Amino acid sequence: MAEFFEPLTVLTEQFNKLPGIGKKTAQRLAYYILTQPMEYAEAFSKALLDAKSTIRYCSVCQNISATEICPICQNSKRDVHTVMVVKSPKEVIALERTNEFNGLYHILHGEISPMDGISPEDLKIKELLQRISEGNISEIVLMLSPTVEGDATSMYLAKLIKPLGVKVTRIAQGLPMGSDIEYADEATLLMAFKERKEL
Repeated sequence: MAEFFEPLTVLTEQFNKLPGIGKKTAQRLAYYILTQPMEYAEAFSKALLDAKSTIRYCSVCQNISATEICPICQNSKRDVHTVMVVKSPKEVIALERTNEFNGLYHILHGEISPMDGISPEDLKIKELLQRISEGNISEIVLMLSPTVEGDATSMYLAKLIKPLGVKVTRIAQGLPMGSDIEYADEATLLMAFKERKEL
């Protein structure tokens, strides 16, 4: 009998590995997939495999992209002198919704967190310093969450960047302490950016 349910168990376990998906939700998703026509499952698995095989990191900003250089970095109308540093691609999406920031981005893919085993070497800091060394950047805006990890990462980056002669600013603390930028509304993000302070 257990063998009969094994494919369902395996599927449930795979959903359960996703962030924020508990056992019951994973089971519900697995059952949902099973109730759909075969074409749905094939389209779902194809979308997953296509995304995994074609999406990469932009060679400039480290954002996810289907091309070597992402559309934002390719846009000649963007201000190449201002680069906003964010934790993940999700923050870029939230900030782009404001339609106010016209510079470029740099995605760290995390924040320094010794408790989670994340050190500066695990982040895309080397790539940021490489961009700065090319000489086009005049301001780095640190748009990291007002958390212990975000603060530690901001201070670490400021110590590395300021000696290079580049202005380093940090968003105003209009965001609630401990909150994630990706969940903030556009007005709050815009105010935090406009009221940024130099470090």
